[in-house]
Amino acid sequence: MGSRSTMKIKRQRAWLAPAMAFLAVACVLPMTVTAQDLLIRNATVHTVGARGSLDNADVLVRAGLIQSIGTGLAAPAGVPVVEANGRPLTPALFGGITEIGIEEVSGEESTVDSTLTLDSQPLRPEFDVTLAYNPASILVPVARVEGIGFTALGAHTGGGFVAGQGGVVRLDGSADPIGPRALYLRLGSAAAELTGKSRAAQWMLLQQMIDEARGRVGTDSPHALLTAAGRRTLADYLAGKGRIIIEVDRASDIRQLLRWSAREKVKIAIVGGAEAWQLAAELAQARVPVFVDGLGNLPTTFDQIGATLENAARLRKTGVEVSFAQSGDASHNARKIRQLAGNAVAHGLPWADGLAGLTRVPAQALGVGDRIGSIEVGKLADLVLWEGDPLDVAHYAEQVWLGGRAMPMRSRQTELRDRYLQRTAQP
Repeated sequence: MGSRSTMKIKRQRAWLAPAMAFLAVACVLPMTVTAQDLLIRNATVHTVGARGSLDNADVLVRAGLIQSIGTGLAAPAGVPVVEANGRPLTPALFGGITEIGIEEVSGEESTVDSTLTLDSQPLRPEFDVTLAYNPASILVPVARVEGIGFTALGAHTGGGFVAGQGGVVRLDGSADPIGPRALYLRLGSAAAELTGKSRAAQWMLLQQMIDEARGRVGTDSPHALLTAAGRRTLADYLAGKGRIIIEVDRASDIRQLLRWSAREKVKIAIVGGAEAWQLAAELAQARVPVFVDGLGNLPTTFDQIGATLENAARLRKTGVEVSFAQSGDASHNARKIRQLAGNAVAHGLPWADGLAGLTRVPAQALGVGDRIGSIEVGKLADLVLWEGDPLDVAHYAEQVWLGGRAMPMRSRQTELRDRYLQRTAQP
């Protein structure tokens, strides 16, 4: 073996050693803490539910569920009490559509499980990235200490504009997703290379897949696009058993998408939607939620000519349910989701809607709103106590509870910070 190869291996081992050490700790921590009872007293409780925001309120948690919300609640015997002293308490936040747990190092292919690339039969809606989820991923605690309690695992387009399926995972160490799966598609110029270099071909191919799923094209056709499993999977979504999430920006593409979803009677959501505000009334009428990039204001493609920082505010004013999703490296920078929401608030979105876009709205859109996304009696106690305004990145999460369990407020990043940060002695 040459000297260059030896040096490469040494560098890889140097990186892997601290990573593996942290992984060992991360694997143990979730197993050593059981579901807890607790009383959080005297908080500013942003329920993101029917009761709105409550001053000087208490939240009682029993067996991992929210049992009571009110003032002057008594702590049952043996239940620990957390004094909030008026600080904000919110539901645990949504981390966006990410590859947390299915991608470790984006530049190392062996750690990336979010994309399917097949030369034959490229359209595989049955591909399900949740099967590769690793709850011991280093990225889980990195996101969790920032107040993030759940994320949507998203499949990425590789061999076809139909990326595959994903689902919601809670960042509490659980190995399995919760709620229904979602099917991910990409439309517009970003998918043109995958569809014969024409956005018109995307609708042609999508219609053929629908015809196959509904039995209008024989399984023995030499021009079939889907496998038998793919037909069954797509048929489930056409029957309303899950939501189809489409990454699309241009207003004309969104218009065609709304016509298609109405004709085929499928539940959809839009990710990106740079020009979605131009069709706000139609989106509201169709009850289509939009996951916007709150920092998107420059047209990086011809599909985004109408991009504006007021996108979220204009959509919400018309009645569209608005959540958030990053367009960049969302997995390693999940913490920036708060910046997206805060920036949308700075450009006209009401503060309460900004918080709802990080909690209740994505939970409901992804089919898990009955369990998480708001502080309501009977729901999981996925809570965050904040040092200050959760939509202001100058403030931070003091404690995260998932299912009533206090999560360790440390990650590989905080471990490295504490190890290498040099403190200057004060005179």
